[in-house]
Amino acid sequence: MGKRKSRAKPAPKKRMDKLDTVFSCPFCNHGTGVECRLDMKNLIGEASCRICLESFSTVITALTEAIDIYSEWIDECERVNNLEDEDGDQDEGFIPRKRVSTGDWD
Repeated sequence: MGKRKSRAKPAPKKRMDKLDTVFSCPFCNHGTGVECRLDMKNLIGEASCRICLESFSTVITALTEAIDIYSEWIDECERVNNLEDEDGDQDEGFIPRKRVSTGDWD
């Protein structure tokens, strides 16, 4: 007689780690200054620093987490800084001139 086949036990469920809700501020660099709040009723996410009182608000979805709001804030800060850098490269009164190739000269 053969042995009965035993059922394999189901694998234990992996526990998901909680994501952070407190981050460092991009303006004052305080380590735990920024706190993110999600208002699912009004679909608004807000990240605000309790040290320097800077804040950022954005529209959220049901899948949005606190890290998403903070990441959007950092991306927006970088975008604004890049725009300022591009504007600051040209001095006032500077008129860019069209380049002329030297092959046309005799």
